[in-house]
Amino acid sequence: MKLIEPIENELNSLKDEVNTMWKLVISQLEKAKQSFFKNDFDLAREIISREKRIDAFELKIESDAENYIALYNPKAIDLRLILSLIKISSTLERISDFAEGIARHVIEGDCKQLSPQVIEELKIETMFDVLKTMLTSSFSALESENTKITGKILAMDDDVDVIYRNSIDILTKHLQANPDLIRCGLKLCLLIRKLERIGDHCSNIVEDIVFYIDAKVLKHGS
Repeated sequence: MKLIEPIENELNSLKDEVNTMWKLVISQLEKAKQSFFKNDFDLAREIISREKRIDAFELKIESDAENYIALYNPKAIDLRLILSLIKISSTLERISDFAEGIARHVIEGDCKQLSPQVIEELKIETMFDVLKTMLTSSFSALESENTKITGKILAMDDDVDVIYRNSIDILTKHLQANPDLIRCGLKLCLLIRKLERIGDHCSNIVEDIVFYIDAKVLKHGS
């Protein structure tokens, strides 16, 4: 039986920390969806409370990664992995921030006037579902160290962007006919913008995975 060297053991522990954080963020996003559509205040408060735990994960991962670099001076693929894990944990924390923002939107509870038909036309539920798929698929890509599905994940971000752009026209048309709902409509536009930004961050995670596995830089690429 092969014994795991301390250096490998610490690297695996760091990966496990990121994986645990990742699963928490996926859960935060799913709960944000539920709290929004069910108007669940208790679930929204739970999301806000759990944000502190995710913040703590990011700080610990960053500290552990820095210690690993200082102690073991990793090179090549190990160094790419460490750098990618630092960036991924930071991106996951930002995604969780947006989930918290959605929860606070629910708790404020002053934007309930828009009809269910408008909410359906905006395709907010579709955005939530696509974003969760992006997060779970990128998690699987890192776990399996397989970048074949990364192109599909990036294409999903394009779908989210289309929904976001369409939502502006949909809300504009609806608010022109119902000017008393302008404040509510603007707040909903900000919420949809948060979802669009989550998609961008998911794409950033994919770029970090490709950097680690394939040693390719996709950032600002075509």
